[in-house]
Amino acid sequence: MKTEKEPGVVLIPANSVLEEAPSSGRSKNGYVFQEMELRDVEREECVEGKVGNHDNTPKDHHDTPIQTGISVPDDPGDDPGFGLLNTSRKYVKPMNFQEEVRGHRDLDGFLAQASILLDDKATTLDEVLRCMLTHVTEDGHRGCDMDEVMNTVFTDTGGDEDNVQLLSETIQGVTASATGVRYQQSWLCVLCNVKSLQRRHVCIARLERPQNWGANCCEARYVILILSPPRTKSTKTAIELGRTFATMFSDISFRQKLLDAKTQEEFKQELVHQRHHLSIVNEKPATEKQMIHAETDPRSKKTLKCADFFKVGRGIYEDLRRRLPLYPSDFTDGMYGKDRSWLKYTTTAIFLYIAILLPNIAFGSLNDESTRGEIDVRKVIVGQSIGGVIYSLFAGAPLVIPLTTAPLAIFISVIRGICDDYDLDFPAFYACIGLWNSFFLILGALLNVSLFMKLFKRSSEEIIALFISIAFVGDSVKGTVKIFNYFYHGPTLATNNSTRVLLEIKELMEKAANATERLGSRTSDGAPVVKHVTHVFLPESLVLCTRERPILCLLLMLGTLWLGYALYQLRRSPYLHAKVREVVSDCALPIAVVIFSFIGSFLFLDVELPVFNFHNGKIFRLAQFDKLTGMNCLSAVGLGFLLALLIFIDQNIVISLTHVPEAKLLKGTAFHWDLMLTGFINILMSCLGLPWMHAAFPHSSLHARQLAKVELHVEGGHLYETIVNVKETRITALTANILIGLSVFLLPIPLQWIPKPVLYGLFLYIAATSLDGNQMFDRMLLLLKEQTSYPPTHYIRRVPQKKVHFFTALQILQLIILCAFGMYPLPYIKMIFPFLMILLIPIRTNLLPRVIEAKYLDIMDSQHM
Repeated sequence: MKTEKEPGVVLIPANSVLEEAPSSGRSKNGYVFQEMELRDVEREECVEGKVGNHDNTPKDHHDTPIQTGISVPDDPGDDPGFGLLNTSRKYVKPMNFQEEVRGHRDLDGFLAQASILLDDKATTLDEVLRCMLTHVTEDGHRGCDMDEVMNTVFTDTGGDEDNVQLLSETIQGVTASATGVRYQQSWLCVLCNVKSLQRRHVCIARLERPQNWGANCCEARYVILILSPPRTKSTKTAIELGRTFATMFSDISFRQKLLDAKTQEEFKQELVHQRHHLSIVNEKPATEKQMIHAETDPRSKKTLKCADFFKVGRGIYEDLRRRLPLYPSDFTDGMYGKDRSWLKYTTTAIFLYIAILLPNIAFGSLNDESTRGEIDVRKVIVGQSIGGVIYSLFAGAPLVIPLTTAPLAIFISVIRGICDDYDLDFPAFYACIGLWNSFFLILGALLNVSLFMKLFKRSSEEIIALFISIAFVGDSVKGTVKIFNYFYHGPTLATNNSTRVLLEIKELMEKAANATERLGSRTSDGAPVVKHVTHVFLPESLVLCTRERPILCLLLMLGTLWLGYALYQLRRSPYLHAKVREVVSDCALPIAVVIFSFIGSFLFLDVELPVFNFHNGKIFRLAQFDKLTGMNCLSAVGLGFLLALLIFIDQNIVISLTHVPEAKLLKGTAFHWDLMLTGFINILMSCLGLPWMHAAFPHSSLHARQLAKVELHVEGGHLYETIVNVKETRITALTANILIGLSVFLLPIPLQWIPKPVLYGLFLYIAATSLDGNQMFDRMLLLLKEQTSYPPTHYIRRVPQKKVHFFTALQILQLIILCAFGMYPLPYIKMIFPFLMILLIPIRTNLLPRVIEAKYLDIMDSQHM
């Protein structure tokens, strides 16, 4: 098995595998109970299935008998189903197709007389095995006696009632890494030695639907039945033959390809391709390892040295050298052949179009208010299209999505305030700051400054990611509160004719005064006492009832969040067909936005909802630098440096969060080149008076997730998604940004039919979906759960509970400090926010190891594979 740094797959044959059945009647379900061994740098605690015993296995032992705990009644004789179970385990080395000839011969023998069942409708293991044996017999293997084989596959329980079955011998894959241990639950290899057989037989069944056959086999989709005579050559035994096929099925990408096979010939062809892949796979890690551990890659484990920053342009050169050979595949992957993914690309492009366009409208509206129309919604949309197309064509990480963000909108509002205070021309001063910002970004790319990302640990990145999610929630809440303050408490006049309003109010005041004279008290001499009229009720013709507006806005915002997130989670539900679930889940956000925009703009047509403003002026306005003095240009250096620092941190952290190991992105990154490209894009944005942009979270991570094929598995009662592969394409982002450019022709109508509350609901949806995979958020939830509900994650298994909660509390404290400065009402305070993000580095590397052991910090900072 591999070390902690290199997650690997272990093949475990288990004897006497337990199957539990319901108490009534005979069970035919195979509840696979597997034992495993961790041959790792550190010992692992393995939970024995449903029994609660822990077993620490020495890493040097390959064959270790164990004693399995079974609840024993006070008098075993009173329980007819009672028996003693003895299990053993043994580590099996995966077949090396590059060096071992037997693997190729085994596969050739199987292909010559293949027994393959596709889309078997059987639901229990007993039924599946009987179907497979029937199929083997029909293929001409007359030596198979079904009763004999079934008696050999299932061991007698020793009880009178046959309500428990034991699988005699199986092989199942176990994936082990620094993050913990997980069974590969989608396939099971059953071994059987049959005395009446003269030669070996193999049968593979692909089930129509995944079946739940127990704690370690909850998503069984493939069953491999190995039949072999008991006395045969050592290289031809059942376990050796099982090694061959178990090694092939341990590849999650291969299993995904087998699902797409329509015929037995296609199934066989995938087996041949997998053999070829395994024969040359050992040649690839050298190239990938060289890529990952290159001197200029911020994700490498190489120690950071000062000399690395003086190799001018080395990082950009290495990025281009790695990425340029793969550039054509960015356009062709998924477009042709069996692996084409047109539907996936279409739904992803639609998702990106909505997920990018609506924040552009929201931030464009914010910029419109702060700059008094200098940067409006239309300019934001045009700038997004231009910058997005350039980035999607030339970036080294095409799955990363550039956007103008809330911090940039705040920065722009600060610049507008400075221009007002010192009587400066805003377009010229804005462009000057943007050019200085681009200068620092390009200089940083040339000096390999992105190598500083080596110092950011996963925990620090997740604090910043969670802050961004909270910022999205904060923007939604502030927008909704503003609507309530404006509409809920004070009445709104039905007309803007002030003369008419004043006349009607005067008449009402006179009528009220006359009524007071008639009904009021009198003095001793009979004169009336005139009282001052302070309250007058305006007629319904002058007043619009406004409380329905904020209530409707609140319902639209929460409805967009609810419907979008419910459809997003449909992928994990049992409803509808798997393909339909996937498509609906991918289009969850567009569906929610369209439905609730229709509800707000048409079903409640009489209720006027807040929408963004539209200005029909020039889109491009070249900056006139002659309106600035030399001192003005020099004073822009400081603001340009702060802006560059903000973009540098956000850009690199977003790329790092998008390319986490569990995403299984294979084409690599280009930190230095992408930073330079962002600088060039912002030069163009600055000169044309368009908003700046940089890589955005969580849009980039959501983009990668939309393009991923996933496999579900159950562990400890918790459902997890494992990414099989991701289509690393430029087509989806390019298409979405082109569509956004065309959306300029949809202004103001029909885009103004999208109410602002729907935009706020989109922010909440983005914040909610971005929490998936955030370990800090998962550990925060542990504080609200009872211990029996804790998921079997790597930090729960390997770190004391108090240390986990203490580390989480320290992260929460850092998050609160970030939120306090990042959301403080004074804009100038937010200017120092980039320095606070940099302070997370010494806190993690120098301060936290003083209160929590470094080994525990490294475990909690490790990637969850």
